[in-house]
Parts: sequence; C-alpha cells; structure tokens
Amino acid sequence: MRLFLAAITAVLICGAALAQEFPLTITHKFGTTTIEEVPKRVASVDYNGADNLLALGIQPVAVRYWYGDFPDAVWPWAADRLTSSPEILRGDLNFEQVAASEPDVIIALWSGITAYEYDQLSKIAPVIAVPEGVGDYALTWDQLALIAGESTGRRDIAEALVADLQNRMADMAARNPDWQGKTAVVAYHWRRSPGVYAGDDIRPLILSNLGFRTPEAVNEIMDDGEFAITISEEELPIIDADLLIWVTDGSQGQRNRIERMALRPSLSAYAEGREVFTDGILTGAFSHGSLLSLPYVLDALEPKIAAAVDGDPTTIVPE
Repeated sequence: MRLFLAAITAVLICGAALAQEFPLTITHKFGTTTIEEVPKRVASVDYNGADNLLALGIQPVAVRYWYGDFPDAVWPWAADRLTSSPEILRGDLNFEQVAASEPDVIIALWSGITAYEYDQLSKIAPVIAVPEGVGDYALTWDQLALIAGESTGRRDIAEALVADLQNRMADMAARNPDWQGKTAVVAYHWRRSPGVYAGDDIRPLILSNLGFRTPEAVNEIMDDGEFAITISEEELPIIDADLLIWVTDGSQGQRNRIERMALRPSLSAYAEGREVFTDGILTGAFSHGSLLSLPYVLDALEPKIAAAVDGDPTTIVPE
C-alpha cells in the first residue's frame, strides 16, 4: 500500500508542469479535475483539512467540523494560524453553504464524499478527490499534504514541510533503534466495544514511520477499504502487540471501560506494561495526522512509547 501510494504521488507531481504551471489537471477516483489558475479561495470538506491548508499559509474559506469544542473547528495546535472566519460545515454537506464561501477549488482528500456529492460540489468549483484505487481515508499524512500543496500552487512549500517532518521522524527512529520491527496496534473502546485501526490507517502509518509494524493478525481481519473494525471482547487477543496504544477522549469513564475488560489482563502488552493511553488532545492530534498536529504527536508520544517498550514492566508510562 505504501509503495502504491508513493507511486500515485509521483504521478501527480510529475504530471504537473515542474514550475507549478496552470492550468493544472489532476486525475482522481471520480475522473479528472482541471484548475485553470492558482486558486485564491480554497475550501476543504475534509475532516482534517484545515490543518494542512493553514500550514501552507492558506486561510480556508470553508472547513468541515469533525469533533471537539474549539472555535472555528480548529484544534489548539493550529488555532494561532487561523486569522479568518471560514464557513463551518457541520453534519451532511450543505452545498449552498459551500457555494456561499465562493471557493476557487474544493479539497476533498479525507472526506468520504460520494459520486453524487462530488457532482454537486463540482458545480461550485473544481474538486480534488482521492486517487483511483485508494480508500476514502487511506492517504498517508505526507500524501495529503503534497496533494493539497499541488492543488493550491504551493507544492514547494508542501515538499519542504513534509521533508522537515520526515527528518524529525527519522531522527526519532534513530534515537530509539530498539523500536525497529516491533509490532504496534492503535485501539479504542467505543459504544461498549473495543476496536482496532487497520495498518493502512493514518494512525498506524505514523507509527510505521518510527519503525513499528502492524501485526498480521490485525491486517487479516480487515476488509478492503476499512480503516477500522469493531471486535468483541473475546477477540481482544488479536490486538496484543509489543506496543498497544489506546486512543481515548480523556474521560475517566472511557478509561474505566477499557480497564474493566475481562480479557485485558491476558494481554502481554498489559502484563508487561506496554500500553499507552492518550488523552483527548493527543488523540485528536494523532487522528488528524497533519503538518500541524504531527509535531505535537511526536513530542507527546516519544516519552510514552519509550517507557512502554523499555523492557521493564515496572516503568511507569507517563500519563
């Protein structure tokens, strides 16, 4: 999957004129989109879309609310970048609201839009969707940034920011050579059931940049196109790994539900102190997987992971 996505990015970048010439044509799952000139007004219908646009120096004219109680649907790590008042899209897409923002281009790379929604949005402005053969939420963090940069005429900025983050991850992996090749799982507990993210979801893919890999047992239970799956508590051994990260909303109630699962003590990750619990902000940053959220993730996760996988079950993992 990672090699396939890398090839897609190469096609997208090489397919455009080297100097970011416009008109620019990009091929995606719904066909092709041509952007006549460098867009000045950019709307995003992605659930994590505001972050990368702000990192590129773009004030979005419309952003999509995902979750969290923050002004203008922008989380703390990105809040100081927003200086405008974009349209906030909540719930099902409101095409009239998108049109009211008068966009020159609409970014839809992590949105799950349907063919119908694509057609309706295309009546408003050119729409950039995921490449053919890629799941709605399967683009990696760097793919999302590079395609957003390409689509808005800021490819050089996107490439520089991606390279900087890749270097940070490489440095982090080099500082922790014992992480290389270890298994890691990102799990959750939602609506009374545990669940686990697929290996090609944005969260485990971030861990893969640090040297971890998703266990085959997790990959085997995923259907094509799924980024996560709910499991029963009896199936909990499937998610056992060298590192088990529980993403939570930070509430004590959710933490209690995880800790009360009857089979949790049977996991080696539990018995050997290799579990990490995230709070609400870290969970949000991890889930956004953006140019602005990832520095926060790396700084917050490194001491937690290091304590969890140091080989000493008595080491306390920082909360």
